[in-house]
Amino acid sequence: MSLSYRFPDISRSWIQALLRDYAELTKLRVTTLIVMTAWCGFYFGAMRSGVSSLSWSLLHALLGIGLVSGGTAALNEVMECQVDARMRRTARRPLPSGRMSLLHGTIAGVLLTVGGAFYLAFTTNALTGLLTLATAFVYLAAYTPLKRVHPICTFVGAIPGAMPGVLGWTAARGRLELGALVMFAIVFFWQFPHFYSIAWMYREDYAAGDIQMLPVLEETGAITGRQILLYSLGLIPVSLAPVFLGMSGRIYFVGAIVMGIALCYFGARLATLGLPMNAPRSKQRARQLLQASVIYLPLLFALMMLNGVN
Repeated sequence: MSLSYRFPDISRSWIQALLRDYAELTKLRVTTLIVMTAWCGFYFGAMRSGVSSLSWSLLHALLGIGLVSGGTAALNEVMECQVDARMRRTARRPLPSGRMSLLHGTIAGVLLTVGGAFYLAFTTNALTGLLTLATAFVYLAAYTPLKRVHPICTFVGAIPGAMPGVLGWTAARGRLELGALVMFAIVFFWQFPHFYSIAWMYREDYAAGDIQMLPVLEETGAITGRQILLYSLGLIPVSLAPVFLGMSGRIYFVGAIVMGIALCYFGARLATLGLPMNAPRSKQRARQLLQASVIYLPLLFALMMLNGVN
């Protein structure tokens, strides 16, 4: 009786631990945001195709994009296992901590990435499958190694990072169009204040991992602050483009301006503080900018969809 009672508890505990490791390996939070952005792209693409924005096609698209995103994240962690081991914020991930082997992570990453791309090709269209696979390739073959070489890595990484909306659009439409490029531009500009705030907060950690991002290489934060403000300001007119393309309406127009100004405000507070980057108050403002950016993107897309123009 004792054995039969305890065995399920052990099994559940092992399964829960494995699921937690897979959630970390595939960067579940980031993947969730990617899938949400892809949903927005699909919504507007479907609107122009006469396809229901809530359909099996949507499910196929989001599942496939989520699989490739999770697989790409896993392969990224395989490639950066030794780097992650040197940084406090990543040392407890499944691979550097030894809870999961590199072979396990590699197999899981390849299966998810390649399988997800083929799934998209067969259930949506070949263009979406190819674009998704190309996005994963650029992320792994260009952005990941460049992080150890040059601060241009942020610019290069912003290209695959801005693709989810495009992939959602092509899954619905089967072709690239101006609306998809606008969604690309919004996420592209948004990534700079988002990722620079993270690198500002974890500057010492990134330096320990030899990550050559701009906030790591400069000491004052002046250049990083200017970059944050430049891209935050540029994001405002870019975020208004959906209105002029007939994708969304006046409520979105006003909301996009208000949210854009709010993001610029948090960026300006950090850029003009004048304290060393490692000062506690400086890091606090970087965290506030990060939180503002995390709220900004899903809220912007949600408003864009709610005020969508048929």
